[in-house]
Amino acid sequence: MSSLQKYLFRQILGPFAAILLGLAVVAILTQSLTQIDIIVDQRRSAFAFAWVTLLAVPQLVGLVMPLALFFAVVFAINRMHGDSEIAVAQSAGMSNAQIASPILKLSALAALFHLALTTLVAPAAYREIRETVYSMRTDIAASLVREGSFTTPAKNLTLYARETLPGGAMRDMLINDARNANAPLTFTARTGVIATIDGAPALIMRDGQVQQPKADGSFDLLDFDQYVLQLGDFFAVQEDLFLKSSDRYLGELFYPDMTAAFDIANRDAFLAEGHSRLASPLLSIAMGLIAAAVMLRGDVQRLGYGARIARAGAIALAVRLVALGIQAASGDDPDLNVVQYIFPLAVAGVAAWMFVRARFKKPGPVPAELAAGAA
Repeated sequence: MSSLQKYLFRQILGPFAAILLGLAVVAILTQSLTQIDIIVDQRRSAFAFAWVTLLAVPQLVGLVMPLALFFAVVFAINRMHGDSEIAVAQSAGMSNAQIASPILKLSALAALFHLALTTLVAPAAYREIRETVYSMRTDIAASLVREGSFTTPAKNLTLYARETLPGGAMRDMLINDARNANAPLTFTARTGVIATIDGAPALIMRDGQVQQPKADGSFDLLDFDQYVLQLGDFFAVQEDLFLKSSDRYLGELFYPDMTAAFDIANRDAFLAEGHSRLASPLLSIAMGLIAAAVMLRGDVQRLGYGARIARAGAIALAVRLVALGIQAASGDDPDLNVVQYIFPLAVAGVAAWMFVRARFKKPGPVPAELAAGAA
């Protein structure tokens, strides 16, 4: 690239990074609302909430990248028109194709980055989200016991543990089980741990004592080395972990396990997701061409490009929405997967044709007063 083309590239790259960051932040804030139950229901720290939200960034960045590129190119070229930099470049002998060259190169780089995000980074991040959230929601100890506080996971059942340890272990426990009003029990134990026995969750207490009040006001006391309290009657075990389409790599999407019921039921959705990951980067190239065709074709508009930018923005947004709609429809009809490639290529072709056509457009008729003056 020439020095002027490198300058144009930097002028577009800066706004692209800023707009991409801004759109990603908005998407992250929206995504965070769906994960707020990590703090509310699961009683996890803000760090766990932030980690799960951060892992959603690659997928969200890939979603907004084509629009970010479009708006960055429009913003940069519009500013350069306002500062007469485009006019100076044209006066220096640069053609519109040469001016558009940095746009196309940045679009190609964005497409490659988008492809890496959607095929490698995003599925790894979403897989980590799925496993992290599943681990938290199946952590029975965290769901039942809050360290140093009395909790009531079920009616007439109160639990206390002075300290909780990794793996569900607890120390200095107090449990009041009054679910059976005729035979309330109070347990104290030096240690305890959550375990699964015969497929059901249970609390195994060691080195403790159980107390049961009698009708005369006295208590029956029983010391025990180990006591098992079944929890299945008030704690629902979480479902098995299933990797959704967003959590899978390309190989798992195109070649699912046809012996698994979940994979068989979602095979068409997996194919649509896989083709979308390969086709969506083409939208970045299409958006770059749309922006170049809008901002570099035709005569210089001394009154600004507001109306033209508004129309192009509506077209760009419609293109992104249509692409998402095609992906959704492909999940129901696999024959539409080829359209996921045809559509962005067609949009790019139309934009390129409009850009080239403007170059060979014949000049309009000379106004009569100018013609008379020339005569």
